[in-house]
Amino acid sequence: MSSIKKGFTTTLLHSDRLLQPEFGALHQPVHTSVTWGFEDVNGLVDVFQNKKKGYAYSRQGNPTVNALENKITQMENGLSTVAFSTGMAAITAAFLSLLKKDDHVIASSFLFGNSRSIMQTLTEIGIEISFVDATNVKDIEQAYKPATRMVFVETIANPGTQVAQLDQIGDFCQQHKLIYIVDNTMTSPYLFKPVNVKASLVINSLTKYIGGHGDALGGSLTDTGLYDWNTFANIAPLIRESTAPAMHGITQIRKRGLRDGGGTLSPEAAHVISVGSETLALRLERTSNNALLLANFLSNHKLVKKVNYPGLESHPQHQTASELFKAFGGLMSFELSDEIDCLTFLNRLKVVVKSSNLGDTRTLAIPVAKTIFHELGAERRKEMGIDDSLIRLSIGIEDIDDLLEDFTQALY
Repeated sequence: MSSIKKGFTTTLLHSDRLLQPEFGALHQPVHTSVTWGFEDVNGLVDVFQNKKKGYAYSRQGNPTVNALENKITQMENGLSTVAFSTGMAAITAAFLSLLKKDDHVIASSFLFGNSRSIMQTLTEIGIEISFVDATNVKDIEQAYKPATRMVFVETIANPGTQVAQLDQIGDFCQQHKLIYIVDNTMTSPYLFKPVNVKASLVINSLTKYIGGHGDALGGSLTDTGLYDWNTFANIAPLIRESTAPAMHGITQIRKRGLRDGGGTLSPEAAHVISVGSETLALRLERTSNNALLLANFLSNHKLVKKVNYPGLESHPQHQTASELFKAFGGLMSFELSDEIDCLTFLNRLKVVVKSSNLGDTRTLAIPVAKTIFHELGAERRKEMGIDDSLIRLSIGIEDIDDLLEDFTQALY
């Protein structure tokens, strides 16, 4: 098979097998060992000093987790990946591994609440953050200053579904030698590959579409191989001396972010996510089709004021999304008319699950202002365009007729 160019799903299905696990296993076994023994202590020394690949302590490396990292790297057409216990652990590791006091970061003003929250923490330790409208590269250009080190955006914002001007931001970051981090969670590597817009690092919450079944937490950070780490001043001298230049960034993230930060993905969770990822393309095709049909249904309903979904021609960034993404994914949100209470409406739904997760096989719904964005306060929610009646949906793979029937009976 190695001589044949393989498609996305074929590659995932056979990724573990080609690593030749014991006894012809089709999946990498779950290695639960915390520590690893060496017959010759020199081997242990070489692993610690990055002279030799191997495992010394599972906080920073495990065969089962590494097999998943290999899959993510293949999905993203990247250079190397580090897996973490959650998506937020991956994001936090990127910031704390690569930034120093007085550095400046430009970030989308539409970021997911917890991503924005960690940036507030960064400001408290001396890192400056500028939040801008990432749907327009001009706002990023205006925020740039000599201390800028990084630009951080999401492909599709949660819950407002704004789509960043990803390709033009990539050109700008390349021109100014900035680390360009793209959170690919809402699109996944099947619908979009950030390497194609010159991203330096790619974040994925593996909990969401890649795992896909709401049964394991995980996150990942992939180096695309496009960024020239020789130009980045914050690489530690020891890492610069002991690793190839292309590996400087991902090595520093693995050592300072994973090893020192401790956000280790368990081998059990890695195995569950790895198996779940095999159906990513199949699930997202069904999810995207369901979402588009439901978005059209809601946009034509008299009790719905507004629908946010990039697949609708009325969406402000519909053209951008159409050019960038294979399909529009399963994230959408909508506002109810004033005559219907959002909590009452949600309680009428029978098939749809009231839940805070995203990217599940089941369709999930949550009242945004009263839950995941409650801590921001009314003023900040208003600035972000989050109406009190806004409901976020993560569309699943149910039969579309059942979903349409459920929303029809709940909307009265």
